Amino acid sequence: MSRPPVSLRALAAARGDEPADILLKGGKVLAPVTGEWVETDLAICDGAVVGWGRREAKEVIDVTGCFLAPGFVDAHMHLESSKMWVGEYVRAVLPMGTTAVAADPHEIANVAGLEGIQALIESAEHMPFTFGVAASPCVPESPFASSGAAFTPSDVRTLIEEFGAIGVAEVMNYPAVINGDPEFREIIASAKWRRVDGHAPGLRGNSLDAYLAAGVESDHEVFELDEAHEKRQKGMWVFLRQGSVCQDLVRLLPTVLTNGPIGSAFCTDDREPDLLRDEGHLNHCIRLAVDAGLSVIDALRVASFFPAMYHNFFHLGQLGPGFQADVVVFDKLEGFNPTMVFQKGKLVARDGKVLDGVVPQVSPPQSLYNRVRLHHEPTVQELTIEPPANGMANVIGVSHGTVRTKALQLDVTDAKNDIARIAVVERHKATGRIGLGYVSGYGIQRGAIASTVAHDAHNIMVVGARDEQGAADMAVAVARVAEIGGGQVVVLNGQIINEVALPVCGLMSDQPLEIVAAQMDSVEHTAKELGITLESPFMTLSFLGLSVIPDLRITDHGLIDVNLFAPIPVAL
Repeated sequence: MSRPPVSLRALAAARGDEPADILLKGGKVLAPVTGEWVETDLAICDGAVVGWGRREAKEVIDVTGCFLAPGFVDAHMHLESSKMWVGEYVRAVLPMGTTAVAADPHEIANVAGLEGIQALIESAEHMPFTFGVAASPCVPESPFASSGAAFTPSDVRTLIEEFGAIGVAEVMNYPAVINGDPEFREIIASAKWRRVDGHAPGLRGNSLDAYLAAGVESDHEVFELDEAHEKRQKGMWVFLRQGSVCQDLVRLLPTVLTNGPIGSAFCTDDREPDLLRDEGHLNHCIRLAVDAGLSVIDALRVASFFPAMYHNFFHLGQLGPGFQADVVVFDKLEGFNPTMVFQKGKLVARDGKVLDGVVPQVSPPQSLYNRVRLHHEPTVQELTIEPPANGMANVIGVSHGTVRTKALQLDVTDAKNDIARIAVVERHKATGRIGLGYVSGYGIQRGAIASTVAHDAHNIMVVGARDEQGAADMAVAVARVAEIGGGQVVVLNGQIINEVALPVCGLMSDQPLEIVAAQMDSVEHTAKELGITLESPFMTLSFLGLSVIPDLRITDHGLIDVNLFAPIPVAL
């Protein structure tokens, strides 16, 4: 539906017949449609902007010389990657100017199905925040992943029609969409007037044409600049992503610098608590874009106006009369750290801190705990992969700064090659199934690390050193993450040397940002003492099981060649 009308009292305030609740006096208001700053007072009543210019108001706040922008809207994100439950996430990002997100809950859906999404939505209803939840169409993401739930087109319709989903979330099984799979045609059709998000890394030419013709409208998974340009040329929205591992914003920004910002938006996708704490949220994206040459006004539009437009958040993205009064106030634009943040016309944050009592304490339901369900604790023998007779194997190649992997063929017995063991242990249905393989580029020299955060099926991922002790340490690590109900652990010589518990579905903590970020710092620092050279070892590990991003992945079913969309053997 279109933007709802304001209350009768707010309408009277707009006419000047009643005093507004608040008058923000003396600022420069961003007009995103015309792309300019307008020096004017801003009147707010009953949660909405009701007028520009002088008005009577119950409270006058002097913002002379300040810059006023609409609240920021994250075009695509996963709450679960923040490692925090809803309230703690809101408490973290509100002071940074983010007042709305388009959330894809497929992480919690892969563990707890509709029950998990319902819990998220119910918690979000209590927040001073717009939490748009999309309907996840790929649970699991492919036939090669074993998740805790499996969604049908009927489940997607339920999310849209009964749960109020804002559209269809990222459609990752792009081969099925391109080939006219009837289930995906039904899923896309269920969106009706709502948006359908995409996930098609590297897709070009006729395949891209078919993907778009099938009804997909956006993509945040873009490898190359010319790919981004082609997608935008063809009318696809491209989200410029800056997450903890996938950091594409600056690399893809030239498409906006050259051809303008229409059809683009910022997104964080997967941003861990340390990055939120140290760099911020969408204000960090704005800062990076401006430093790379984008104008301040265009950066603010890409952070607010365009994502609101895309996601049909009709009430957000502008500060004109009738729009929801989500206002970000900057006393200076350098750094883009808000002085004040208003949500629905109420001051919710000042100078980087949420005001007391603004965000209610809402705990996750107990039903989302104890979600690691193993058939048994794997033995050392079950986690041991024997090298092929000739030593040559298909190996997953990882690199810094990207979740794309390479399909390598290496001699895993050659000491000069950077080789580690990797395994995936199914943890939802107690099947006892384990996938084994090799990974290169991790740098791990001793010990093992394990995690129950593993996009998107979220089975237990564990990587260990090539030596015999590596398999033993892997077994200890798997047993420990199961014992603590999910999380991330580091093991050396059979001893657990660090861990962070993530007991909510094995994905999230029930602790605040500062505690979770400190725990994550500590466990990652310890992991690097094993020789790991990757900047984000656990986030990188979590993506090695995502069987829809090229080139080579591993699930509990074994090695998956994503380009062939088929399992392949380890041995050559």
